[in-house]
Amino acid sequence: MRIQPREELLNLWRSVMKVSLDGDKWQWGGRYERNSISDAEQLLCIIYPATVLPYFRLDQPDDTADDILEVLRPFGDELDIPQRLIELLIEHIEYYTESDGPSFSGGSYFKSSKEGVDIDPQHARVDVVDSFSMAVSLMLSTLSLVRGFGNTVLNPEVERRLRHLERIANIRLTAAMTGLLRSFVINVFTPDSGEGQALLSTVNQGARSNRQVAEELRSSLQEIRASLGDVTFGFRQQRATELIENRNRLFEIGWTWGIAEDAPEMESTAPGTAQRSGVAESAPFLYFTVNALDGITDLFSGRTTVLGLLNEEQQRLAGALKLRWELTQRYWGTIATFGDTREWPLEDLPWRTTDDRESDHFSLLIIYLVLQDQEVRGTSTMELPRLAEILKKLAERGRVTSRATRDDAAVLYHTPGTQITLGGSGGDGPDLLWRLNDFSPLLLKNVLRLARLSRDADLREDLVQVADEIWDHIFRRRIEHSVNAGLWDDAANVFEGLKKHNDRPSWYYTERIVECIVMAINLIRDPLPRSASIHAYARGILSETDNLFDLELLETNVVDRGALRAQLEEARLNLNHAHEIASKRPATAIGIAMEILRMLERVGVARQNAAEGAG
Repeated sequence: MRIQPREELLNLWRSVMKVSLDGDKWQWGGRYERNSISDAEQLLCIIYPATVLPYFRLDQPDDTADDILEVLRPFGDELDIPQRLIELLIEHIEYYTESDGPSFSGGSYFKSSKEGVDIDPQHARVDVVDSFSMAVSLMLSTLSLVRGFGNTVLNPEVERRLRHLERIANIRLTAAMTGLLRSFVINVFTPDSGEGQALLSTVNQGARSNRQVAEELRSSLQEIRASLGDVTFGFRQQRATELIENRNRLFEIGWTWGIAEDAPEMESTAPGTAQRSGVAESAPFLYFTVNALDGITDLFSGRTTVLGLLNEEQQRLAGALKLRWELTQRYWGTIATFGDTREWPLEDLPWRTTDDRESDHFSLLIIYLVLQDQEVRGTSTMELPRLAEILKKLAERGRVTSRATRDDAAVLYHTPGTQITLGGSGGDGPDLLWRLNDFSPLLLKNVLRLARLSRDADLREDLVQVADEIWDHIFRRRIEHSVNAGLWDDAANVFEGLKKHNDRPSWYYTERIVECIVMAINLIRDPLPRSASIHAYARGILSETDNLFDLELLETNVVDRGALRAQLEEARLNLNHAHEIASKRPATAIGIAMEILRMLERVGVARQNAAEGAG
């Protein structure tokens, strides 16, 4: 793998510190004015890897590595660093807490859908799923930091601040989980509706009638349909009831962009936290569904479980979210690979949504959902190479691994990004827009995730090479010529048709690069897939080494205690070790055996020369 994740992450941290610290004061905001999502992304650039990767921990001052201390030196020494992070987290949480509880607005990330018309400030204050999801990830990282650093704290004032942070982080986490529960939706429609026709057209990859396809689709989704009756908390149950009672209906599930317009209040939630009325249309968006699942996944991570980060109320909410999480992945995994024809719906690029929009960006989001489903339900070795081919095509079509032509429409995936309209967000005026410009990081995350899933050594190696190509593209998009150098994103560096360079950091983009680096580290940490050919080769090499070693022992005087005997004893230990590791590290075992073979060859040649001299 050409990407060197430790070096890249430390360089990124160095740039974050340079950009974010003005003397002793932390500077919020970047390309856009600060908002609840951007601020969380800025903090996650440091805190996320520091709490999920053992190599970058900051909560155990005595164990902080020297290169990390050097990069984070502007914060102070190994004791100062976690304390500075604690104060920044308190500042962030308190800034986004209003009189009625935590706020999760999109702020400057919202765009007007009508050129020349400014966004109503009141509309920009509406809560959005991206903020819920980022808050879940950030608050879990916060609680992990508190738990680890709390075991080393002796200063009573620092201990008091830790307990304060723990309390307000739990309130924000519970509120974010509640928001995610109330943003989950089911969109029910008839096969003859526009949505129904779009869905059937997407999944019908043969020459069958829509009636036949609809019946097969209903059958494939029957178990999911029945399980939707178990969805509770903050969810309008009538939609699930309508779907279960009328088997002719089709449906789609996932997360809308904010609190759903028909979401009821929940019976129990964080004390002192209001549940704001929803305005988001009750139809799922692929982008917000993927982001919601990302945050929810952190609730079930090994870190969360081992450290016991969730309190009793949060565990109850997590159980309700897990059901939504599982059903959503299964639904989209079924839709994307539906049918027994030679081509999946997913392979018919680009993906078309039920509101009749097409985009390769949507295809990447669907693949992300399919891979989530594969991780949970187990992988089919036949499916992974097909997914790899789709990703390679999307890398080319998105001009990540191929050259963009003049006025290439694919450049729009990267800047300004795929635009989606947030139905219900505008009140009496025009609805707000949301821009998706994470095409390249999303592509890389998909490739790295698929590589981790693969148990085929050749496929994994192929995917690592693709990941290297994508990383080359992403690396060249770093800002180069300003104080913000080393952060992302300046797409004009790679797309010649773009005349305007961006020299302000996008925390939206940079945080997703951090996620990619973390995924690359986890891929490196995973054991390599078993290769039948290299294991057979290792067995052959070790077998020959055993034989030649035994022959040498026959030639050697057993009472000899000279240098040769010492060499052979060392070789015996090394050969035994090679056998022990051969099943997991065959290449290393081969290397050890080769050294022993060279030693035996030298001994044999020396004996032959001695015999000839004596003759």
